[in-house]
Amino acid sequence: MAGIIDHLQDNTPSSRKAHWEHIYSVKRPAETSWYQLHPEYSLAMIEHTGLGTGASLIDVGGGASTLADHLLAAGYRHVTVLDIAHTAIEQAKARLGKQASMITWLETDINDYTPAQPFDIWHDRAVFHFLTSETQRARYVATLNKALKPGSHAIIATFAEHGPSKCSGLDVVRYSPESLNRALGHTLRLVETRTEEHHTPNGGIQQFNYCRFIRTENQ
Repeated sequence: MAGIIDHLQDNTPSSRKAHWEHIYSVKRPAETSWYQLHPEYSLAMIEHTGLGTGASLIDVGGGASTLADHLLAAGYRHVTVLDIAHTAIEQAKARLGKQASMITWLETDINDYTPAQPFDIWHDRAVFHFLTSETQRARYVATLNKALKPGSHAIIATFAEHGPSKCSGLDVVRYSPESLNRALGHTLRLVETRTEEHHTPNGGIQQFNYCRFIRTENQ
């Protein structure tokens, strides 16, 4: 693992993919620090959009997350899951069984992704805070703006100001709701925030800020 983390310092798409493939090959989903059996805060904010189960939603970095399971159970039928790691996606497909065919799966780096259609809801729990360079963040914001039409919602959860400074051996950027809003730019209006004390499988506590934004008309 150390070799992969060292190699990741070149920060290329291939090295990022190698890193996350390794993480998911040596750990089961429930052993990762970000694992949630029931993604309560994400589901609550998705419901708070008021868009209902007919909404189209993309879960960025969703990989092996259980969010897709809960969305299908709630009646959502237009769900896309994007992740850089093939292994994570395959773990989710195996867990979902026949229901996996109800999800659109995208295996790609978020910084290489070009949306083929707009979404009503963009959900990201713990991807944006791994983008430590201005270039990466600018690409993410450009993709986000392409993926959301005015009136759509973005739900983004990052480590909070007093959250961890590293995760899975990688540096992260911690955000307050206000600093996250500034980082995402003027096209998103902050409408809801919540703070979660996430309990990791090994007994640690990670503080997350969840923020819900509405895409405005402004470019």
